[in-house]
Amino acid sequence: MRAKSVTTLIPALVAAFLVTPVLGQAGTAAGDPAAAAAAPAPAPPDTIDITAVVETVPVPVGGDAADDPAIWVNPKDSTKSLVIGTNKQLGLHVYDLAGNEVQMLRDGKLNNVDLRDGFRLGNRVVTLVTAGNRSTNSISVYALDASTMRLENVAARVIGTAPAYGSCMYRSEKSGKLYYFLANKVGTVEQWELFDNGSNKVDGRLVRTLKLDSQLEGCVADDELGILYVGEEATGVWKLGAEPDAGDKRTPMAMVSGGRITFDVEGLAIAKTGARKGFLIVSSQGNNTYVVFRREGANEYVRTVRVVDGISIDGTSDTDGIDVTTADLGGKFRHGMLVVQDGFNDKGFQNFKFVPLEKVLGDR
Repeated sequence: MRAKSVTTLIPALVAAFLVTPVLGQAGTAAGDPAAAAAAPAPAPPDTIDITAVVETVPVPVGGDAADDPAIWVNPKDSTKSLVIGTNKQLGLHVYDLAGNEVQMLRDGKLNNVDLRDGFRLGNRVVTLVTAGNRSTNSISVYALDASTMRLENVAARVIGTAPAYGSCMYRSEKSGKLYYFLANKVGTVEQWELFDNGSNKVDGRLVRTLKLDSQLEGCVADDELGILYVGEEATGVWKLGAEPDAGDKRTPMAMVSGGRITFDVEGLAIAKTGARKGFLIVSSQGNNTYVVFRREGANEYVRTVRVVDGISIDGTSDTDGIDVTTADLGGKFRHGMLVVQDGFNDKGFQNFKFVPLEKVLGDR
C-alpha cells in the first residue's frame, strides 16, 4: 500500500477524530485514517462494476495488515479448497471458501504468499507454500498436505534474503526445478532455487540477482511460458525471463504512463484458461480497479473492472495482493474465483473478498 504524505495524514486524522467518535471494529479507518481519506484516481470510463459474493472474517489487528492471498485447489475435493492470506503484522491466515478462518500461524510479518503443487518432500508429495518474512528478512516455507489440509513449517533453516517484501514462485518446465522470487522496496529481484535438503526440509540457494529502478512488490511467474512479471509500483509492469540464466533484459508490459493502470501497481495474478492461454490480472491500486490483459502474445488489453458495494458485502479499495484460479470450486465459484485484499472493510479490520471469475472476465 502506498505511503501517504504528512500533509495528507494530519488533516485526515483530524477529520476522522471529529466525524467518527466511535468506530468499534471499523476497518482501515480505525487504524489508518489516511488510507480511508485518500481520494483515488478516477477509473476509466469503460470500467465495469462487479460485486464480491464472499468475504473473509476480518484480520484481528487494525491498520495496514492483510496483504496478499494465494488459492489452494484441493485435488481431492475442489469445494474444500482454501485461501491463504498474509497478515504483515502477524503471519498467515487460512480460510475456507465461505470465508471462515480454519488456521492461523503467528510466524512474523509475512508480506506476500504463493504456492506450487507437486513438490516431493521426502516420501510424500505436497504443495509448497512460501512467504516473504519481513521480521527476519527470510523465506518462510510451508508444506500443505491434501490429507490434513494444514500448513506446517518445513524450512530447513532461516533462509536469509535481501530485505523481504514482495514475492512469488516459479516452476521451470525446462528443468522441473522450483524457484522463489523476491521483489523489494529498493528494486532488487532475487531468484532462489528451493530443494529438499535430504532431511524432509526445504532449503534454498541464491541463483540470480537483478536490479530495477524503484520500489517493487507484486510479481507473478508464468511456468509454461517462462515469464516473470514484476510490478514496479510507480512505473508499471515489466516482463522478464524467469529462468535463472535469462539475464536482466526486461520489456514493458503495461506502464502507468499508458493510462490503463495507475500508481501504484500492486498485485499480479495469472488465470490459465488453456495451454499457454489465459489472462494476466493487475491490481491498479491508485484507482481501485483490476485490469485484465491477455496472457499470451503481446498481452493485449481486455477490460477493467472494479468491485463495488453489493447487497451485503462492500466493495474493495486500496487493494494490495490478488490471486485467481480458473478451477471449478463448486457452488458460487464453478467457473473459478478472483480473491482480492480489501484495504478498507466496512465491517471490521481489513479482509479478503471472493469474486466469481466470470464476473471479472465476462464472456472472454
